[in-house]
Amino acid sequence: MDILAKKEYYINLFDFYGDLLTEKQRQYFKDYYFEDASLAEIATVYGVSRNAIFDQLQKIYRILEEYESKLGLYKKFQQYTAIYEEYKNSSNPEVIAIIKKMKSIE
Repeated sequence: MDILAKKEYYINLFDFYGDLLTEKQRQYFKDYYFEDASLAEIATVYGVSRNAIFDQLQKIYRILEEYESKLGLYKKFQQYTAIYEEYKNSSNPEVIAIIKKMKSIE
């Protein structure tokens, strides 16, 4: 997995499971991925070592992957999206009605 794909993957997992992390874990993740702060910058803000931030991010990755392996919400979302993309331009009225129902759930 290349760097951009990995970043996108973890951000997507965070969208699904971020609320299950501790407040500090959420903040480290947000600072690193959304604020584009370096490990050293984050460490300075929180008064910890750069290595502590690195270790926490590694732990966060494992936690997010564990949630995904058990719950599979991101995988299901990808499947849902693929089905939607396949049928969104259908001219079949029944398919259009189903797609509208699916969109109303989002």
